[in-house]
Amino acid sequence: MKKKILVVDDELSIRDLFTDTFNDVGYEVRVAETGEQALEILKGERIDVIFLDLRLFGMNGIELCRKIRKTKPISIIYAMTGWAALFEIEECREAGFDDFFTKPLTYEILSCALEDAFAKIDRWLGRYQNLHQ
Repeated sequence: MKKKILVVDDELSIRDLFTDTFNDVGYEVRVAETGEQALEILKGERIDVIFLDLRLFGMNGIELCRKIRKTKPISIIYAMTGWAALFEIEECREAGFDDFFTKPLTYEILSCALEDAFAKIDRWLGRYQNLHQ
């Protein structure tokens, strides 16, 4: 089964970057343009790694992260922004983000983030399953 990631960004070029880059190396990439679309996708699918742009039309990334955290506490959620001065890292941590990336994003940074995130989730879920056997 492919590992799924969700990318929420209003920039088509960012959504395409993730889709083109990470579908080719074995991930299933789901994309959303708005926070509302992202919440709809997350209702119907298990996705453990999520990249959120902080500046979205309508619901911003901080607000979206808070909503996702209520229903997906184990998910790894990354903030992305091209406007680092607009959002404080402290506010991102308080909202529940696991890390913070400034655009432009590189393959190396994203690839490492994905590997780390899925390793962490596997470790957490393995411990959970061991406790409940």
